[in-house]
Amino acid sequence: MSRLLRREDAPPVPARELTVVSADGSRIHVEVYGPDDAPAVVLAHGWTCNTHFWAAQIRDLSVDHRVVAYDQRGHGRTPVVGPEGYSTDALADDLEAVLAAALAPGEKAVLAGHSMGGMTLMAASRRAGLREHAAAVLLCSTGSSRLIDESIVVPMRAGTVRTRMTRAILGARVPLGPVTPVSKRILKYATMGPGSAPERVESCARIVHACPRASRVAWGHVLAELDLDSGVRELRVPTAVIAGTEDRLTPSVHARALAAALPDCLGLTELAGMGHMTPVEAPEAVTAQIRELVAGYVTPVAGTVGDSVEEEVV
Repeated sequence: MSRLLRREDAPPVPARELTVVSADGSRIHVEVYGPDDAPAVVLAHGWTCNTHFWAAQIRDLSVDHRVVAYDQRGHGRTPVVGPEGYSTDALADDLEAVLAAALAPGEKAVLAGHSMGGMTLMAASRRAGLREHAAAVLLCSTGSSRLIDESIVVPMRAGTVRTRMTRAILGARVPLGPVTPVSKRILKYATMGPGSAPERVESCARIVHACPRASRVAWGHVLAELDLDSGVRELRVPTAVIAGTEDRLTPSVHARALAAALPDCLGLTELAGMGHMTPVEAPEAVTAQIRELVAGYVTPVAGTVGDSVEEEVV
């Protein structure tokens, strides 16, 4: 059983695990699920999460897709890095390394990113690796800039004081500690819709609380200064956007701005009553959107994976 999730909430055992070396030498943990000859999907999780965040999507999609999920640096089984290793450029570097290692040359895939994972795709929009491999993109519960200005986690009128308090929350060094009824209520308020099932709140809490404090704080500072608006305009592949109407971290204003700025937006889906953790809160809707993108834009390509793999565990 996973130490992070109950057995029924954990993804299946991966077919392969890879350790991919990024541009600065950082090692990125990658998991590959499903048949090797199936159409490919690549999943990038958000701040304080890990591959288990995508458990529902992996369980469903891996039956007839090849699913590649990886731990962002400093999350899950990808090691924490030094202070200089946290940036949107590093996110793009890591994604390029994963794509080169897990996909055949020229192979197209649907790339789905939640929250900071969506920001990863925006940060990599000009990169040759993304343009080589992205058939279509799903941006899920994310934004490109003004995160602390638009966040409504702090329940007060927009302005300097709210922005300052939100910045302090993102960079707070206080340890999260064990998962308790109080911590679950706090996490549910900040990141999930009011109707979220208790077991889904529990799953998210265990994932978030497992994130190393140093990584959480470092990425929090990056998010507070985020400006990827130009990256959105360079994301020149068919892109769908999903957001929860009750998202306090990245409210719907971000999703609407993305939909307006994307060169090839396939539409915005707003999920009523859902918060920020949409792949967990509304797994069927998110999975259905990924399947629709695969069906519309991915043609399987025969070949072998790239060469930027340091080691492979079967």
